Amino acid sequence: MDYSAVIGQHHIKSHLQTSIAHGRIPHAQLFVGASGVGVLPMAMAYAKELLCAHHSQGSVAHQKCAEKVEKLSHPDLHFVYPINKNEKVKKHWLSSHFLEEWRDFVMQHPYGSLFEWLQMLGIENKQGIINVDEAAEMMKKLSLKSYEGGVKVMIIWMADKMNLESANKTLKLIEEPPDKTVLILITENEEDILPTIYSRCQKITFPLLAEADLQLALQEKVRLEAALAQKIAHRAQGNYHNALRLLDEAGEDAHFEQWFVAWVRTAFKAKGNKKAINELLHWSDQMAGLGRETQKKFLSYCLELFRQALLENYSVNELVYFEPISEPFSLAKFAPFVHQNNIFDISEALNHAIYHVSRNGNGKIIFSDLSIQLTRFIHRKP
Repeated sequence: MDYSAVIGQHHIKSHLQTSIAHGRIPHAQLFVGASGVGVLPMAMAYAKELLCAHHSQGSVAHQKCAEKVEKLSHPDLHFVYPINKNEKVKKHWLSSHFLEEWRDFVMQHPYGSLFEWLQMLGIENKQGIINVDEAAEMMKKLSLKSYEGGVKVMIIWMADKMNLESANKTLKLIEEPPDKTVLILITENEEDILPTIYSRCQKITFPLLAEADLQLALQEKVRLEAALAQKIAHRAQGNYHNALRLLDEAGEDAHFEQWFVAWVRTAFKAKGNKKAINELLHWSDQMAGLGRETQKKFLSYCLELFRQALLENYSVNELVYFEPISEPFSLAKFAPFVHQNNIFDISEALNHAIYHVSRNGNGKIIFSDLSIQLTRFIHRKP
């Protein structure tokens, strides 16, 4: 993958190209941004430039080097990514055990999410982690000499999934890097990066994609007509992954919307209604039975839908893109119940729930508590 395949982010492309041309290449860099804004594709394009820089542009050697990077088979290009045990690997799992699956994932879904990666491995109900064995393997790989005489590049995708032991070992690698080594850490959640690692990396923040860039990508890559591409680009909020998800008619939003509508309606009825409270607890039990990644995605969906309702309520129409899949649900009718007196508490409760799900909290307790809080918030007067 080269820079031409990366959607938008023109100033970051220019910055990275300039840093290579001037020989100012930090040994540890932190790329921060959502998967759908092109963080991994940019890291791949940057790695290609780094690995092939010692070959003359246009030479056979340069072409072969580029092809190996494209196929993710270059001997000096290494990857680390969140994994967990599955039917194939029961214990002491390493990224190298899932290299073929990773190659397929990057080729098919360069803008894909962590959840899609875990789905590909068949472990979407588990937490993807980067454990201490992985950190030891990183040190082992990077201590070897470069196969092709240039730099060695290690891309750590979703670096915030490193556990504490792994993060501490990686810190040592950052503090005492082997010769000719470039570490690229990628994260969506920079606040979850170990502070001592964070402070030692040069950070590049990836903004949301420009709507025009997103529309052009949808027209060129997905072959959408201009009108539909413009509509999807507007709703996707600068995220190519969101755009592809919106195009998937059988996507999970239909399920999320059903769960959300059932939850909010029951929460609204539950005040002083014992039967509705029992329904709410039953709903919470159902949510607790889902995989943790699905739970987190649903809670994030709820956050965004409450935000859309707030924008609708205050007539910020240019930012409202939500279109209900279910006919009985109307954002306009729901919007008056989301206002300045409850949106902050609702958002805080949802963010706390996401936090506790991420840390393997008890699903029944998390969703029951969240539901009871919602019954109070939703009845507040504007």
